[in-house]
Amino acid sequence: MVALQIRQLRIKKGLSQEQLAHEANLHRAYIGQIERGEKNIGVQNLQIIAEALGIKVSKLLDK
Repeated sequence: MVALQIRQLRIKKGLSQEQLAHEANLHRAYIGQIERGEKNIGVQNLQIIAEALGIKVSKLLDK
C-alpha cells in the first residue's frame, strides 16, 4: 500500500525515481525497489521520502 502511494504521489508531482532519490538523498535503485514492493521501508526512510515529496508521512499511510 505504501509503495503504491509513493509511486502515485511521485508521478503526480512529475518526479522520476532518480529525481525523488536525489531529493531524498537515497539511491535510485532503492526507490525502485520500494515502489515494486521488493524492499521494506523503515520509518526513518519513510519520513525522508515524505519530506522529499513535500507531504506528511500520514499521507503515505492513507488508503
